[in-house]
Amino acid sequence: MEQAPTQKSTAKPAGSFEKKLRYTLRGIVRDRYLYLILLPCFVFYIVFIYRPMWGLQIAFKDYSPYLGLQKSPWIGFENFANFFNGPYFSRTVINTLMLNIYGLVFAFPAPIILALLMNEIKNRMLKKTIQTIVYLPYFVSVVVVAGIVINFLAPTQGIINVIIEKLGGTKEYFMVKPEYFRGIYTAMHIWKDTGFNSIIYIAALSGIDIQLYEACIIDGGNRWKQFLHITLPGIMPTVIIMLILKLGSMLDVGYESIILLYQPATYATADTISTYVFRVGVLENKYGFAAAVGLFNAVVALVLVFISNKISKRLTDTGLW
Repeated sequence: MEQAPTQKSTAKPAGSFEKKLRYTLRGIVRDRYLYLILLPCFVFYIVFIYRPMWGLQIAFKDYSPYLGLQKSPWIGFENFANFFNGPYFSRTVINTLMLNIYGLVFAFPAPIILALLMNEIKNRMLKKTIQTIVYLPYFVSVVVVAGIVINFLAPTQGIINVIIEKLGGTKEYFMVKPEYFRGIYTAMHIWKDTGFNSIIYIAALSGIDIQLYEACIIDGGNRWKQFLHITLPGIMPTVIIMLILKLGSMLDVGYESIILLYQPATYATADTISTYVFRVGVLENKYGFAAAVGLFNAVVALVLVFISNKISKRLTDTGLW
C-alpha cells in the first residue's frame, strides 16, 4: 500500500527570529565604532533631509506665514493646477529641458574626454600641473565666474567684442540676445566644472588592470584597439551611472548662475523652473505655489531616475540598484 507523500513544513522554527535578532545585535556591538562614525551622517539626513519633508504639505495649502503650517487653509491640488494652466508652464519646462539637453550633449562628454586625454600623459609633473590648472575654476565662486563672463562679453570693452571688431566684425551685446543665452550658460559650466568632474573618470581609469593593456600589446593591438576594447569598457559602468544621475536631473538646473546671467530680455530662453520658483516663492511670497512647482520637479526627477535605471539595466546590466 502506497503512502501519501508528506508535505514539507514551511513554518519557520520558533527561534529563527530570535537567532537573527541576536546575530544582528552581536554585529552592532562588534562594529559599534563604525556605526558611531556613521551616526553624524544619519542624524544629518534625519534633521535636514527627512524632517523638512513634513513641510511639503504647504504645496497643498494656501500657506501664510502668519497662520502657520497647521492653520493655513487646505486647497488640494489648486497650486498644481495654477502652475499647469499658467502662462509660464510651457516656457519654463522647455527652457529647463533645453539647457539640460545642451549640457547632456556638450558638457557631459567633456570630463570624459579630458580624463582620457589626461590618462595619456606619462610625465607625472606635467600631469599634476595640468590637473591643478583645470581643477581651479571649480573652486571659484559662481558669482565671480558669472562676472568674468559678463565682462568678457561686454559690448564695449569686452575681450570677445574687441576681437570681433579687430577681425572686421560688428560688436554685439550678447547678454541681451535670447538666442545666445543657452550657449553662454553651457560654455561657462563646461569651463568651470569639467576639470573637477573628470576626477571620477580618472579614478575609474586608474582602476583598469595594466596587464590588460600589456596583453593587448602582445596580441598586436594598437592604441585605438586598446581604447576600444579595454579603456572604454573599463569606464563604461561609471559613465552609465553618471548618465543615469544626469537624466534624473533633467528638470533641474542651477538657478544661481542663471539668475546672475539672465535678465528680462532673455527670459524667452533663460527662464527655467528653478528661477520661476525663486521669483514666485521668494520675491512674490507665494510659498505654497512655489512648493507645488518644486514638488512637481522632484516627482518628475524620481520617475526619470527609475526609467533611465531600468533601461540601463536592460541594455547594459549596469544601474544604480
